[in-house]
Amino acid sequence: MSNVEKNVNVDTEKKDVVVSKDVRGELTYEDKVIQKIIGLSLEKVPGLLHVDGGFFSNLTEKLVNTNDVTHGVKVEVGKEQVAVDLNVIVEYRKNVPTLYNQIKEVIVSEVAKMTDLEVVEVNVNVVDIKTKEQYEADSVSLQDRVTDVAESTGEFASEQFSRVKAGIGSGVEKLGEGAEFVQEKVGQGVETVKDAAAKAEPRVH
Repeated sequence: MSNVEKNVNVDTEKKDVVVSKDVRGELTYEDKVIQKIIGLSLEKVPGLLHVDGGFFSNLTEKLVNTNDVTHGVKVEVGKEQVAVDLNVIVEYRKNVPTLYNQIKEVIVSEVAKMTDLEVVEVNVNVVDIKTKEQYEADSVSLQDRVTDVAESTGEFASEQFSRVKAGIGSGVEKLGEGAEFVQEKVGQGVETVKDAAAKAEPRVH
């Protein structure tokens, strides 16, 4: 055995480190982390076709139209607890209360498994019921419409930009007056939101 190999073995054996309990710190989770755990776990639920804007599809057992598994999953995360809100589309002929229980079980299990957080609330709002065929057709047609809108919007925006660029000089004078008005209204809106947020009680601890 070479000297290098001997040194590597010795170093490896010495690296059994015991973490002291006196080390201070705190473990926290961003909302998006919990949303992602829930989003991925919901792919396993048969009969759940769609979560809000997330387009979950059990036809292919994967997301279609988006790679964002957090879309449509709203959470409130505390230091020890989590509350969840979902809007869903359910497959026709599936028993909805049974499906709701499956959704709760999967969410509670996966969140606890990965984070040790307690899920204290799961609110599921069923917004529609469709057959698999209807859902698949709607998803495809919606994707086509989004593509068409994106293309036409791009052309329109380009045309409008040219017009704005040409007339920007004459509009600069009016901009000062408008900016003051907008700033005042935005300030009022921010205060209203702050007041509402201060009155809202958290659901989790």
